[in-house]
Amino acid sequence: MAAEASALPYGSLAEQAYHVLRDRLVMLDIAPGAPINEGRLAGELGIGRTPIRESLKKLELDHLVVSYPRRGTFATQVDITDLAEISEMRQVLEPLAARRAALLARVDLRAELAAKAEQIASMGSEPDDRRLMEYDIDVHRLIYRAAENPHLEETLVRLDNLATRIWCLVLERLPSVSEHIKEHVALLEAIVAKDADRAAELAGEHVTHFEAAIRAVL
Repeated sequence: MAAEASALPYGSLAEQAYHVLRDRLVMLDIAPGAPINEGRLAGELGIGRTPIRESLKKLELDHLVVSYPRRGTFATQVDITDLAEISEMRQVLEPLAARRAALLARVDLRAELAAKAEQIASMGSEPDDRRLMEYDIDVHRLIYRAAENPHLEETLVRLDNLATRIWCLVLERLPSVSEHIKEHVALLEAIVAKDADRAAELAGEHVTHFEAAIRAVL
């Protein structure tokens, strides 16, 4: 990775570091409250410390890390009490994104959405929980991109990241993650079919089911 990274422009290095660290923080591969070691990350990713620092600034805006003077940077704690406020916003914005995606998705993204629906629908032996979580993240980020509104996309990615961290925290207590993931099939099919009303309705129901599932195990 180091050789590949060194050939990329600086901005791409910072973006690359940002995406790698973001997903580790979201999936709790970097534990809540854990210190972020810039030198170790720079060595692991094969890039300099400056892009790492730039990525951490952006991650702080995402509420995924927090920096303290003279102490360093740490992964934020996961606060389950944030669930209600996150869900309140997602109840409004997820249906909006689904509606826009149904109406506005480009041909290439509509094909990706259809392929993802088929992939989830044809799941054979149940994947492990981590793979299911990755399906969930993939679906949501695809829909946000297809909505053709970068401001909406940025906001929803941040909210979904925070919701996913809460989900990961209680994952072992949830009875069935696969059923939640399979809900995406009908949603994706509605978007592909350009059924905006149905897509918005299913997106709202999905957020409601997610919050209810989390609260049931708290």
